[in-house]
Amino acid sequence: MTGDVTPVVVRLKLSLLRNGLRQSGGRRAAYVASAVVTFLFAALQLIGLIALRGHAHAASVVVLLVAVLALGWAVMPLFFPGGDETLDPTRLVMLPLRPRPLVRALLVASLVGIGPLFTLCLLAGSVVSVAHGGAAYAVGVVAVTLALLVCVALARAVAAANVRLLTSRKGRDLAVLSGLVIAIGAQLVNFGAQRLGSSGLAQLDPAAEVLRWVPPASAIGAVDSVSEGSYGRAVAQLALSAGALVALLAVWSRHLTRLMTAPDGSTLQTEGSAVRERTSTGLARLLPAGRTGTVMERSLRYIWRDPKTKAAWVTSLAIGLIVPVFNAWQGTGSIYFACFAAGMLGIQMYNQFGQDTSAFWMVALTISTTRDAYVELRARALALLVITLPYATLVTVLTTAMLGDWPTLPEALGLSFALLGAMLATGAWTSARFPYSIPQEGYKNVAPGQVGLAWVSIFGGMIAAALLCAPVIVGTILLNASESGDPWSWLMLPAGAAYGAAITLLGLRLAAPRTARRLPEILAAVSRG
Repeated sequence: MTGDVTPVVVRLKLSLLRNGLRQSGGRRAAYVASAVVTFLFAALQLIGLIALRGHAHAASVVVLLVAVLALGWAVMPLFFPGGDETLDPTRLVMLPLRPRPLVRALLVASLVGIGPLFTLCLLAGSVVSVAHGGAAYAVGVVAVTLALLVCVALARAVAAANVRLLTSRKGRDLAVLSGLVIAIGAQLVNFGAQRLGSSGLAQLDPAAEVLRWVPPASAIGAVDSVSEGSYGRAVAQLALSAGALVALLAVWSRHLTRLMTAPDGSTLQTEGSAVRERTSTGLARLLPAGRTGTVMERSLRYIWRDPKTKAAWVTSLAIGLIVPVFNAWQGTGSIYFACFAAGMLGIQMYNQFGQDTSAFWMVALTISTTRDAYVELRARALALLVITLPYATLVTVLTTAMLGDWPTLPEALGLSFALLGAMLATGAWTSARFPYSIPQEGYKNVAPGQVGLAWVSIFGGMIAAALLCAPVIVGTILLNASESGDPWSWLMLPAGAAYGAAITLLGLRLAAPRTARRLPEILAAVSRG
């Protein structure tokens, strides 16, 4: 293909964006709303960065900001591969295009969009906050250009290196793990903000001294170096960013060449792949015999193999550990924060049948009596307890060790077990009363039109679980209020465990007849998506 392909690819990007917005009014409204929110946030960030000008630690703040921004550009293609159709260069394999012109064209096309404009605003604000003098502003123009190009090239190189994975079904399913990244990131940001609030921005200086030599943050570091009169250091920092851009473009070009010329290995038959014997993992031998063991094995395999179920579990496990441990680490937490682990894992009992999606019809065929429904629900609860009981115990013991509050350990464990039992009970009942569908594709966890059911099921069940735990909570409060309560505090552990087990069995008994009666309605609800 002769001529410059850059204008063609840019027009292609604009056409894809325009045609996508024409598909529906809802999509246009969502795009406009997201654009407005992004621009408002970018404007606030820009104002904040400009207000930071003259602060003693302004350079540390902006260097770290640019480093985090680059990290976001690197990981976003892995979690949101469908956000930009031009991220998949395999769509152009039939065209006579050479890698270098294609890289240049795709790089320019990548600068069109909300993300690059948001990045440009933050980079411009970062330069304004640290630039002092005409030379610094002149270097700032170069620094902003280099940093923006490095961010875009980094995202493209990561996408090209993983395009086979990202365009497969398993790769798209990895996007559901973005919830885990957001959840953990939010906790880390909260932890960092609390530390900065108590210790000041000076805590950022050691990390910034290292990151100012890491591209693309080194480009912004060069502006600060010029402001301080260190021209040699500024040249070295700009050279690092320029070198990183050249290296990323070379990596991107190499992956493009491989994608455009090499066959897709996923379509090639490997020797012995036609017939492959499946061997038992030994899991079934560790579980009870009969229907109970079969249902437990199925539930545990869903947790390990189904992407959305796995993502929900991983997110709950991570947040259940982060909240109590981070608060204990700061010395501001309480041992009762460990109950957060039991609460997060107990949520997995909600909408049990919806997690099966349309495959629930096979389960429904095996349920003909209340006894069948009870055994099914009991086995699902036991599968959850295989993970939740040791995990909640581990988090509670770890939190206790960090706080050094060992006398309160029995009370916290008893309360955790009681909360877990209450959530299993309410989860079994709401699974039968308020089932809803979980779409297999995309990022939604609730089918359209069933959001109200999901809210009632989860939040209503959580409120009911909290009320069911009231006897154990009141007992713990009374025990701590009594002057002679310490010698008897250990009784809260067996009392909480017994109460949790009893309330779980009661919840399963109440949910079983409703499940058996409402099988057609449940099947219709969970198969909707």
